[in-house]
Amino acid sequence: MGSEPVVIGVAGGTGSGKTTVVRRIVESLGSGDVTVLEHDRYYRDRNELRFEERAALNYDHPDSLETDLLVAHVEALKAGTSVEVPLYDFAKYERSAKTETVHPRRVVIVEGILIYAEASLRRLMDVKVFVDTDADTRFIRRVVRDVEERGRTLKSVVDQYLATVKPMHLEFVEPSKRYADIIIPQGGHNEVAIGMMLTLIRSLANR
Repeated sequence: MGSEPVVIGVAGGTGSGKTTVVRRIVESLGSGDVTVLEHDRYYRDRNELRFEERAALNYDHPDSLETDLLVAHVEALKAGTSVEVPLYDFAKYERSAKTETVHPRRVVIVEGILIYAEASLRRLMDVKVFVDTDADTRFIRRVVRDVEERGRTLKSVVDQYLATVKPMHLEFVEPSKRYADIIIPQGGHNEVAIGMMLTLIRSLANR
């Protein structure tokens, strides 16, 4: 690989449509040119705790994530070195013993709700995108995802949302929007904003 890869941050609250925006970037550039790192694969390994104790932890606070490891991985990819990315089991609230080898490519996307809360991670990004979606829409998407994909009960999702997701969003995620270069209202289906973002990213990636 020739020049240093372009690093793009995609942040926003839970259920905001970050995955849709990431997919649009990957489709636009081609999957062979894009590496995606999801911040929520870097949840700290707390397997010394019982399941009930792990389930009760606050997973929406920046301290719950091993961001130093993510920073090291982004720096390595920028330097042209492959990395071993953690795998996380959301149903068991624990990190897998296995990892996934991720290779450097022309564009590196870093995705997550809290990626702009850490200055050490922000400074590695060439473009910072924030996906801005109404709270009620985000909550509904969160419920559907956690029940259907992560094996959670409806009550546990609602309890977690009220106890940590909503307060942490107001304390950390929403204020981090001020660091964004591009804000995409109405989530991942704002064609005008998506188009402008893709034009910028393509121009940077093709330098």
